[in-house]
Amino acid sequence: MVRLELTALKTSESARRGGIDAEHVERLAAVREELPPIIVHRPTMAVIDGRHRVRAAALRGATTITARLFQGDGDDAFVLAVRANVAHGLPLPMADRKRAAERIIASHPQWSDRMIASVTGMAPGTVAEIRRRAGGAPAAVRVGQDGRSRPVDGAERRRRASELISSNPDMSLRQVARAVGISPETVRDVRNRLHRGEDPLATGRPAAARDSAPAPAAVPLTLRAGRAAAVPPRWSADQGAAVQRLRTDPALRLSETGRRLLMLLSLHTVKPGEWEALIDGVPTHCGAVVAQLARDCAQRWAEFAVSVERQLPDAS
Repeated sequence: MVRLELTALKTSESARRGGIDAEHVERLAAVREELPPIIVHRPTMAVIDGRHRVRAAALRGATTITARLFQGDGDDAFVLAVRANVAHGLPLPMADRKRAAERIIASHPQWSDRMIASVTGMAPGTVAEIRRRAGGAPAAVRVGQDGRSRPVDGAERRRRASELISSNPDMSLRQVARAVGISPETVRDVRNRLHRGEDPLATGRPAAARDSAPAPAAVPLTLRAGRAAAVPPRWSADQGAAVQRLRTDPALRLSETGRRLLMLLSLHTVKPGEWEALIDGVPTHCGAVVAQLARDCAQRWAEFAVSVERQLPDAS
């Protein structure tokens, strides 16, 4: 952080169409503590985030202000401004968020709907609708919130993978995945479909298999040694990272229901060794009650997952 002269700062394009809110400036000027640092675009010295704080500092009679410097191009500076203005005490109105999403879709067409939604504080479905109305040539690859690139047209890559597998049966899953640009699990699915004589371009399980598959049985928790071996819930190291990414999403952390959801997800991010310790710590006399409560919680989470998936843009 650095101290900058107020006279050295310039005005930048703002995602907030309503301009400066005089009442908000007065509220900030009345705060006795030092305000959070503003963000300044280093190449142009334009204020990316903190125009109200700059006005408040001037109203106090200050000549300098604390700032963080951002080194990047104008499009990335706009993205940073939108992200900051969604998160702080005077959030962007929805109309401004939608206009910001339109610009970000134009400047970062490779970003996924969820990535743009996390910046603008909107639902991914709303961003998808804005992208659809905007038109234009779709990007071949989308970059998600995890930074990974994923193909938009997976059918063409599945076709190329099937050709590679047919012509080079000794190639490993990872070799084919790297050559085509899809995940090894997708390559595995293509290979299995080829072996079964099915269409490698199809995705998901066949309808007949889905309809005839039995519902998964509940796995009881083992309470003490001497019974069947315990089967703890499946865990991945990526779960903890996924929850941490969700914690940075303004759409979640700035709402009461979002914070409650983050708390519940954090509580359930438990490693295998921790599950075993929990199992061993259940007293025998209350084991049946704990087991039933665990099953009830699992059922509620399963129903919750189904309901959330139904709200996704591509849900049928």
